[in-house]
Amino acid sequence: METVKAYFALTKPRVIELLLVAAIPAMLQADRGEVHVWLILATLFGGWMGAAAANTFNMVVDYDIDQKMGRTRARPLVRHTVTKERARIFAIVLLVASVLWLGLVCGSWLAAFFILLTNWFYIFVYTKWLKRRTWQNVIWGGAAGCMPVLVGWAVIRGHVTDGSPDQWWQAIVLFMIIFFWTPPHTWALAMKYRDDYERAEVPMLPVVATPEATTRQIVFYSWLTVITSLLLVPAASWVYFAVALLSGAAFLIMATRLHNGVKAGGDVKPLKLFILSNNYLAALFLGLSVDAVFGLQTLGELVGGGLVG
Repeated sequence: METVKAYFALTKPRVIELLLVAAIPAMLQADRGEVHVWLILATLFGGWMGAAAANTFNMVVDYDIDQKMGRTRARPLVRHTVTKERARIFAIVLLVASVLWLGLVCGSWLAAFFILLTNWFYIFVYTKWLKRRTWQNVIWGGAAGCMPVLVGWAVIRGHVTDGSPDQWWQAIVLFMIIFFWTPPHTWALAMKYRDDYERAEVPMLPVVATPEATTRQIVFYSWLTVITSLLLVPAASWVYFAVALLSGAAFLIMATRLHNGVKAGGDVKPLKLFILSNNYLAALFLGLSVDAVFGLQTLGELVGGGLVG
């Protein structure tokens, strides 16, 4: 059981939970009013294997860094419960299985391509290059974590035969919500573990910039996140609109409080924003999921109908 737990830990299950949660609302919104239960479950399984592969590859590449950071010293490779070679083989098997599953079982080779692209980008662009060289690592590297919405959209739209437009712009908006959300989410955690990153010589923003400069960036990207979330309003009903406004306001208030606290020289707790950022994204996507399942009239249709009338 210890060996099984070690291999499971390689996949970073808590991170995968967030990635899979992001795919569900995209799949529901891709065909509003319809719930493709089998496709959703199958895609989540295939996506889980793909994300697990990326996370395992990440641990192999970050082995040297993980040995220096307190919060990562319990990882399987650092504790030598799994060898690097076996972890690499495990990741390759997961990746191949994910691609074949999404292509053959879920019927979307486009989704399979997105999984391959995610792994390539996460390992070679983010982990091996950006993470070790620039404070903008999580800004651009965060694109890998946005891919589940494209995977989910590709699967559902590939099975919709009613002639309705694919409206990929909605998937892109969902992608950009996560893209802009990732920096403040990650930097809040990095503020807490600044010494860890400095010891490992990883140029995260809190390491190379002052706390005030860091929280200023956090506020900036929090605003970008909330504004981007509102771009989806025409394709949703009042349910999503209300959730986006309320959860977005809470996110912005917390980010601003963190920045003001740093400016005032107070004792701030960035983990509060980190936790709230998780809750914000969960609430936003839950609101969209409920909205899509009920298939209520969208605000775009409502306004368009009113103008026509």
